[in-house]
Amino acid sequence: MALVDTKKMFEMAYKNGYAVGAFNVNNMEITQGIVSAIAEEKSPLILQISRGARSYASMSYLKAIIDVAVAENPDIPICMHLDHGDTFETCKQCVDDGFTSVMIDCSHHSFEDNIALTKQVVEYAHANGVVVEAELGQLGGIEEDVVGLSHEDVMNHLTDPDQAVEFVKRTGVDSLAVAIGTSHGAYKFKTAPKLAFDVIEAIAEKIPGFPLVMHGSSSVLKEFKDLINKYGGKMPDAMGVPEEAITRASKMAVCKVNIDTDLRMALTAKIRQVYAENPAEFDPRKYLGPAREAIKAMVKHKLHVLGCAGKAAECL
Repeated sequence: MALVDTKKMFEMAYKNGYAVGAFNVNNMEITQGIVSAIAEEKSPLILQISRGARSYASMSYLKAIIDVAVAENPDIPICMHLDHGDTFETCKQCVDDGFTSVMIDCSHHSFEDNIALTKQVVEYAHANGVVVEAELGQLGGIEEDVVGLSHEDVMNHLTDPDQAVEFVKRTGVDSLAVAIGTSHGAYKFKTAPKLAFDVIEAIAEKIPGFPLVMHGSSSVLKEFKDLINKYGGKMPDAMGVPEEAITRASKMAVCKVNIDTDLRMALTAKIRQVYAENPAEFDPRKYLGPAREAIKAMVKHKLHVLGCAGKAAECL
């Protein structure tokens, strides 16, 4: 089966009350861990590639790895998505490179400029059979080149439901990342977060059936934070989005949930553990292998948090 876009995934996710996991990939081991979990749980999948990932591994390598994953899993719908594209040129290049979904993030621009740039991307992408995600409102935290608001300001820049209606109508965008109090990176919050579920509900009432996206939604799982700190790391104040909040949003209008930090933490925790327990080890297979298995186990868990395990067939 070839790569697919997210139209059918989101249609079924919205109808049946779950969200599809969108996992960021940077190399072969991360991709293998994610795809192994997806194959066993029979879940639809969105593989995301950021600007940092393209810089690190090059698009040709990442595309080849994903092509193998698609070829080896013909019964699993897999979408290749650009995460946080910041210009029309970047989105155009990714459309031309074979992505089936792209995100244009102009949330830091004015409302009118956001509409204009998003509409430009939508027109080009749709003409080439590619779907588009945009963002309205601003998130907090830092992840790669994405620098958001401070922890204190996040709740003051939530997505306005009325603006969301106008934005979708004027741009023709296929899905919308909304600001509901989440934040990028491992240090999302200083205290337990309270997400703005009322924003999701209001948008769902005003645009029934329209798919929303949650960014900054890693949970910063305690087991990996503890392992990292046990073996020399310094992440005592890391705090993420509670999984019960993610499940609640997934049963509403949120059809896509982005997960990146949790992947990095699973990988790092296991590598640190191998180094600490076997300091003479120098074979990459001996530490990347366990790291890949940690990613697989974590992703399998997340699929049940999102409710998308076992949903692959209905998304084909």
